[in-house]
Amino acid sequence: MSLLRIGYKLSRAVWHILSGFVTIRRHFHKLSAHERGLHVQAWARRMLHISGIELVVQGEPLATGPVLLVSNHISWLDILVMHSTGYCRFVSKSEVQRWPLVGTLATGAGTLFIERESRRDAHRVVHHMVAHLQEGQVLAVFPEGTTGDGLTLKPFHANLIQAAISANVPVQPMALRFVDRHSGQLSMAPRFVDDDTLVASLWRTLTARALMAEVTVGSPSLAQGRDRRTWAVDLQREIESLRAPKVVAKSPRSVR
Repeated sequence: MSLLRIGYKLSRAVWHILSGFVTIRRHFHKLSAHERGLHVQAWARRMLHISGIELVVQGEPLATGPVLLVSNHISWLDILVMHSTGYCRFVSKSEVQRWPLVGTLATGAGTLFIERESRRDAHRVVHHMVAHLQEGQVLAVFPEGTTGDGLTLKPFHANLIQAAISANVPVQPMALRFVDRHSGQLSMAPRFVDDDTLVASLWRTLTARALMAEVTVGSPSLAQGRDRRTWAVDLQREIESLRAPKVVAKSPRSVR
């Protein structure tokens, strides 16, 4: 891919980020929660399109809420992919709130922030999650707690799963994969793990050809007597199964 084309994609991405920032600062306070969700979903889909990433959704229909979405975590792109699939409110580490531009975008999108090292703060966030779920909202968490390599899953942390138990709402598992559209093989371009920098991940993403984000949605289920740790283990197994390439699957839905 030529440097000119990469520069064009990068400039469009930067402009789109800045326009999102301006929209949040100037207009979001005038919108209803539903209207803000529609804006976030449309903005995320446009960002994927600018980045040259095709989104394919397969599996079960996405629940409309109240529901807690649980997914594996590979990249900073995961949030864009899940917002493009259907608007949800994420639970994210508190550091993100302090990042230039990104913090404003995340806050405007309704993100709930958590101090990951504080057990006390985890209780606070779970309490707020329960309240939002009881209002019928769609929340989303990455129970691995950090990004993985895209090949294997890290152990799932169970703390935030407690919110679904306390609110008596279902959890719906989602599996994310980034693949080469032509070969169907896993792509490492978007990964953001260990020593990877955001700049390097962004560069690999923008220069990758035929990149596709594949989302496989599982069936929502209630705790049915399981405690949070048992449920977290079951969800990890289910997402591992959803991640596996399928020989026969439901017709995928390409989202543009």
